[in-house]
Amino acid sequence: MTIDPVPVLIAVTVLGALAAVPIAARWVRVAQREHYVPGSVSRMAQLWVQTEVISLIVFLTAAASTVAALLVPFIVLGDDVTVGHIICAALTTFAVVVLAFFPVGLPVRGRSAKLAMTSRVKRLLLVWIVVHAAIGLGLLLLIGPAGVALTLLLSAPLSDLALAITAPIEKAGSKKFVVAAQKRLAQVRPRVIAITGSYGKTSTKNYVAHLLSATFTTVASPASFNNRLGLSRAVNDKLVPGTEVFVAEMGIFGPGEIRELSTYFPPDIAAITVIGEAHLQRMGSTDVIFTAKAEITERAGTVVLPIDDPRLEALAEQCAAQGKRVVTVSCLAGGAADVVLTPGADGEASTIVIGRDAEPVPVTVSNTGHAVNVAVAAAIALAADVPVATIAARLADLPGSQHRAEVQQAPSGALVIDDTYNSNPVGALRALEGAASLAAERGGPLVVVTPGMVELGPVQAERNHTFGAAIAAAGGLLFAVARTNRAALLAGYASAAAAGAPGAIPVDLRDAAVARAVEAAGDRGVILYENDLPDHYP
Repeated sequence: MTIDPVPVLIAVTVLGALAAVPIAARWVRVAQREHYVPGSVSRMAQLWVQTEVISLIVFLTAAASTVAALLVPFIVLGDDVTVGHIICAALTTFAVVVLAFFPVGLPVRGRSAKLAMTSRVKRLLLVWIVVHAAIGLGLLLLIGPAGVALTLLLSAPLSDLALAITAPIEKAGSKKFVVAAQKRLAQVRPRVIAITGSYGKTSTKNYVAHLLSATFTTVASPASFNNRLGLSRAVNDKLVPGTEVFVAEMGIFGPGEIRELSTYFPPDIAAITVIGEAHLQRMGSTDVIFTAKAEITERAGTVVLPIDDPRLEALAEQCAAQGKRVVTVSCLAGGAADVVLTPGADGEASTIVIGRDAEPVPVTVSNTGHAVNVAVAAAIALAADVPVATIAARLADLPGSQHRAEVQQAPSGALVIDDTYNSNPVGALRALEGAASLAAERGGPLVVVTPGMVELGPVQAERNHTFGAAIAAAGGLLFAVARTNRAALLAGYASAAAAGAPGAIPVDLRDAAVARAVEAAGDRGVILYENDLPDHYP
């Protein structure tokens, strides 16, 4: 007896289409959370395989079944291929069903970051379906039922292909918003202050808006609206006649983006906060990051740069040679710069000198941010011709940034330091130092809840190991959330923990860690929430 292969192919195809529903929901949600950057879906799939053993087992099992289904026609001998059809269909069916659950633990709907069915998501989903259907049909005709499983096995890179296809379409479709923003800028004609940096952009932007608002009608881009569409929306929604200054935060995903942003929103004053490791995952080295960030100076007539970094010092000299006005910043005692902020030693106030011949004035930076952010903001205000006396006076009440070292009181009485929007090594260690100091003052325990830091590329494990060790050295209790950086955090903690240390506890979900942290902190403790990862991370 022989089996008609057509019904088998139809059944496997229908099953593959059903399995594609949860697969599409997972990967399209990941794409949305990763800002629709081609390559991001494959990177997240790799992360799940590397950190979740069960996901690795599921993927390898599906891959083995798919390969076996491909080899069956060559193994089964004789004219009667009925057995071959049955085995091939069974192996393919098994692989397809298994892949419907990959990666294990990645929610279809999402908990902390649900899929928002925007117009862009709908267009991406349409292209996703077309790409998978076309490749699946081609493989089905070429290699039989196993082609369905192979298509789903390759769904992560195929999702990135869909992102690459839609990227130029989305850019062309959104051009009208950018054009409208350029027209609005031309009509209102504010001075544009552009700020970039590996970290500190948002805090510095908020400081600048505060320092300038007493002298000029100032509008700052909201939240982290720091890309092409975000800045266009900020201009279109917030710029009104009479606006004198627009403060724009500029972020990047790769070289050339800030040059493009500066074309759409040409800065009169451009500033860089710091060159760090925040973009290493995508850009490979801090030198590449520096080159990409330096693009912000190309169109600006005035440039503000912290020259304690030799690369930025050289850039300042280059800009000066090009005839630009350069306002320099230093956070070293005795630094030779236009604005010098000297952090105070223990028990001593910090001081800032605004202008080469100015007298130092006290400034508090411990609760408002990293010294360089405050200094760069003061230098921008100086470059914008805000009176020095006004700058000095307004430095006394700099605003905080939401979820960036915000200090709150928990109902239990414990102090909570919400630093969940911070994800860089320098900021994390600074927040830990502040939390440890507060815990010592209150005489209570220090508790740290963190998933660690991401997007640090080749140094990610090392930086999280260092952070875990620093928590142990500070005598803190660590709740290491999820699995992305768990091994590095726990190993780092163990390497520095003294006898009797509170310990490091792995916790799968943040909500569970928060409940345990509140209990451990009691009424006198300090809880530091350092960074947070959405649930598309393992």
